[in-house]
Amino acid sequence: MIYLINQTTFQQYEDIAINIKPERLNIFIKKAQELDLKPFLGHALYYDLLTHFNEDGTLKDDASQPYKDLINGSEYLDQFGHIVLYEGLAPTMVYFTFARFIENDAIHYTATGPVIKHHDNGDALSSPEIIKLVQQQRSIANAHANDVEKFLLDNKTDFPLWRYNDKNKSSRQPGPRIRGIDKNDFNYPGSYNNYNLPITEFLN
Repeated sequence: MIYLINQTTFQQYEDIAINIKPERLNIFIKKAQELDLKPFLGHALYYDLLTHFNEDGTLKDDASQPYKDLINGSEYLDQFGHIVLYEGLAPTMVYFTFARFIENDAIHYTATGPVIKHHDNGDALSSPEIIKLVQQQRSIANAHANDVEKFLLDNKTDFPLWRYNDKNKSSRQPGPRIRGIDKNDFNYPGSYNNYNLPITEFLN
């Protein structure tokens, strides 16, 4: 399994406890890649993207410049001649991962079923508070995903495998859904940036 981000990447955006084991975080990075990023990018572009990485998650030396820019970010001129500062895929992946981590970390699975965790050093958040926090992280992820989509639209000749598709914007998971926070006119004419993403997956 190739992981597009790691704990070091994560800590550039969010202050998570240093005692969280990398292998535990990798569980949620994998879910974010497979259940959030892959439907968003589309299978063809997603799998082609992975071919530009080494097994250890580092970018291959011979990766093309467009893919380096997609992954690492770049400064470019859009079709209107405006300067765009694009941050790359990392923040999108971090916040999709963080949302999934918060959802699952709040739950402890017992022989009699799932229960909310309790901690010695503080009070566990209530279910509504957890859902609200997850929504916040997904909204941040969606905002960064908007930037990824704009980058792909502005540079579509460099990414022939990418196709605009409203269905690419939905995680194919059951549960309540929230609408994206941005509806920008950089989308395909007549369409809007509607991310319908789940806010609960406790039983996944």
